[in-house]
Amino acid sequence: MSEQYVPPAGTAARTVLARRCGAVVEARWFAVAVFALILANAALLGVETYSGLVAAWRPWLWLAEHVCLAAFTAEIALRLAAHADRPRDFLKDPWNLFDLAVVLCAFLPVVRENTTVLRLLRLARVLRTARFLPQLRVVLVAVARSLPGTLSFLLVGALLLYVYAMVGWVFFGRHDPGHYGSIGRAVLTLFLLMTLDGIGDAVHAGLDISRWSLLYYGSYVLLASFVLVNVLIGVVITSLEEAREMDGRGAVAPERADEERQRLLLRRVEAARRALAELEEELGREGLPHSPVSAAPPAGSAGASGVPIT
Repeated sequence: MSEQYVPPAGTAARTVLARRCGAVVEARWFAVAVFALILANAALLGVETYSGLVAAWRPWLWLAEHVCLAAFTAEIALRLAAHADRPRDFLKDPWNLFDLAVVLCAFLPVVRENTTVLRLLRLARVLRTARFLPQLRVVLVAVARSLPGTLSFLLVGALLLYVYAMVGWVFFGRHDPGHYGSIGRAVLTLFLLMTLDGIGDAVHAGLDISRWSLLYYGSYVLLASFVLVNVLIGVVITSLEEAREMDGRGAVAPERADEERQRLLLRRVEAARRALAELEEELGREGLPHSPVSAAPPAGSAGASGVPIT
């Protein structure tokens, strides 16, 4: 007789704890409560910018901040407990890591003693609203995915600014030292002109110096304000589409997992049926009586011929 498998001690308790806490964490009211708590924390940050209100309500504001911290700590504890049977899954979610870091940093003595850092940390809690707003989450993921392309765009833009700044310093440095007297001033002038603000005045001032300034400013506006900006928009839009696809795959992943488990269960049942049919055929070839499993006599009892079936 084969030994029955006994799970490790504590596994069943962790599974029950994870199931119960998971039901709470995945509930609609829990998400609404945490979202409201984040908004309340943001409102407290805004109230603290008014010195009169802070002086009048300092004890209550202090109490409200500690209540928010206790609530956020309880929330992250529930999320950790919901993954008690699979802690690695908790660490695989970047949002869980972000929430855990924000809560744990609030208990560090260095952070609590520094008012500026503590306020910045409390401000970081507002970013957690993206966890409960799918569209905002998609935008943040798109921004993160567009960073490599954006860095390339910034490099190309910096090279373009430097080249045109050097050309502007050569042609306009002596005539317009206020804007092109040095490479730094030239870069600043061209950076401001990238928004097309004051481009008309710059062109008129350049025409008084040389007619070639029209070609200079025209080519710069074409490359900086149209080509580069459109390239940046294209990078962001592409990243946004990729983020939407990733979010969509994440949303349907649980349903696909359930379907896969059902298909696996059906395949196992079908394999068991085939094995049972082959066993009945083998018993039939040996001349032994057989019957369906549900009607089979207990082991050791006599069959139809009086011979015990083993």
